[in-house]
Amino acid sequence: MTSSAGGSERSANWNLPNAITVVRILVAPLFFWMLLADGGQDGWLRWAAAVVFIVGISTDSLDGYLARSRGLVTDLGKLLDPIADKLLTSGALVCLSILGELPWWVTAIIVVREVGITIWRFWELGRGNVVPASSGGKLKTLVQSFAISFALAPLWNVFGDWIHWVNGVLMTAAVILTVWSGLLYVRDAVRLARARREP
Repeated sequence: MTSSAGGSERSANWNLPNAITVVRILVAPLFFWMLLADGGQDGWLRWAAAVVFIVGISTDSLDGYLARSRGLVTDLGKLLDPIADKLLTSGALVCLSILGELPWWVTAIIVVREVGITIWRFWELGRGNVVPASSGGKLKTLVQSFAISFALAPLWNVFGDWIHWVNGVLMTAAVILTVWSGLLYVRDAVRLARARREP
């Protein structure tokens, strides 16, 4: 009986949403290589890296929709999905900082928040508590995706240097929302801790 249940669980994990998530994880190293190999020259590798990121981050909504609409939500998907998202976004920010295009303090704030909240959510998941993404967290993810996409695509070569102002506004909004949504999760963590202590 145990073996059968284990086999059924493994089969359930092999579904389309999880496959999309795994592909997103696998293409992340390719994206990093293309971005760094371009070396800030804004050549075809830079454009290709931007396209890979935009397509990859867009699949986050797709696999989530498929999993919920088709009843394919699994514990494996809950584990891998945030890993895939954070790998792409945090990796993109680190690469941009390595290239000298983004201050390290911006990358540090966003990456520390993302890693810290993700670890906490995994901790709560291990204790049987699923912490859903808040409305603030969803807005943060959306703005982060736009900000990083604009920072990656060398649109300044097409439209002019004023695009850098747009990039600055988007990245500033991303940092503000990252801190704000992080504080909301801290509030939730405090509430959960208090609830456990109450008889």
